[in-house]
Amino acid sequence: MMHFPDEILALAQKIVTDFTARAWMVATAESCTGGLIAGALTEIPGSSAVVDRGFVTYTNIAKMEMLGVQEQTLAQFGAVSKETALQMVHGALFRSRADFAVAVTGVAGPGGGSAEKPVGLVHLAAKARSGALIHHEMRYGDIGRDKVRLATLQTALEMLVTLGK
Repeated sequence: MMHFPDEILALAQKIVTDFTARAWMVATAESCTGGLIAGALTEIPGSSAVVDRGFVTYTNIAKMEMLGVQEQTLAQFGAVSKETALQMVHGALFRSRADFAVAVTGVAGPGGGSAEKPVGLVHLAAKARSGALIHHEMRYGDIGRDKVRLATLQTALEMLVTLGK
């Protein structure tokens, strides 16, 4: 069993419980979290009723091939951008049977940051098949790779809870 913090497991439990009650499914599209969102959700018994699939798209090629992110978007805005996160979440939703999707792309560190895109910058998007859409640009800071990834995981789950209300 993975050792997710209690607050993460509580959010995942809420999603599994609430989404199961409404027969809703979710898909994830993850870059900097490398599958942690899907992992946290599937830590909860009964999550098979809720988790449709997860896309781990660490490279730009994977984002394009698996999620339909446009090469022009990546060239113009970069992988860590609002535009890429929005295309990732759209691709996850429409390349799955899910009712909701969440996507994350960011710079977890310790390296890879720049003045424009510092370590700790993460773009998250959550979308409902009904059309509701949330985007967050988070600047967690250079707090360490594990903490950036866990903070991103928590924000992503909170976004799913919000969309599911």
